[in-house]
Amino acid sequence: MKPAILKGYFPGVVGQITEAHAVYYHTRWGFDVSFEAQVARELSDFVADFDPSRDGLWVARREGRFAGAIAIDGRHAATAGARLRWFIVTPEFQGTGIGSQLIRLAVDFCRDRGYQTVYLWTFEGLDPARRLYETFEFSLCEEHAVAQWGQLIREQRFEMNLRQGKEKQ
Repeated sequence: MKPAILKGYFPGVVGQITEAHAVYYHTRWGFDVSFEAQVARELSDFVADFDPSRDGLWVARREGRFAGAIAIDGRHAATAGARLRWFIVTPEFQGTGIGSQLIRLAVDFCRDRGYQTVYLWTFEGLDPARRLYETFEFSLCEEHAVAQWGQLIREQRFEMNLRQGKEKQ
């Protein structure tokens, strides 16, 4: 069964994406309330300033439930690159292809807009997500240790140069 993909803002989307992140990262990584607050604040600002000509937001629903999300923040695409943000697939739907579908939508959106670069920040240890990023030809270009969200993590920046070939199918 293919997921339904909702594009752009709809009532409740900020809460759904924030809850998915907060629960997942608290349960699996011990992230504290500062993580949930940061996601809620930054996602709210993104949605309030959303411009469909530069930004993208997609939510996957399956079996009537939230299954995942991804966003492209294009505010600084001309200088720093487009930023892939708030990518998540809920645990019950991981491994079903939803993650690949969401990343493909985001990368295609960036290509259609003529963005030169797309990047994302993540942290070491999210191996299935890293393999997915690398399948789409994102490369690790920076990493460093940082204390945040009640943990010491190794933050990583992945980047894709869109001037080069297409992602692997």
